Amino acid sequence: MSTAKATDRVAIRNVRCDETMLFVDLSDGRTLGTPLFWYPRLLNATPTQRDNWELLGPGIGVHWPDVDEDLSLEGMLAGRAAPGVVK
Repeated sequence: MSTAKATDRVAIRNVRCDETMLFVDLSDGRTLGTPLFWYPRLLNATPTQRDNWELLGPGIGVHWPDVDEDLSLEGMLAGRAAPGVVK
């Protein structure tokens, strides 16, 4: 018997940030929002750096080359912040 993960059925389609939140639009129509303070590299990035992102694989994560940040959809769905960040 195999077990399917949530990320087997959904993928990131778009990414955007405002001053305090990171939003990812998912292939199933949901939008997931997480606080930027969970990701210090993104929090300290300029809006231009935050806007420069690339999808990892078929939408299983996001990479920001200007700030060397990678986030997985699995981690975002699980509510995991960057290591060392106190929620």
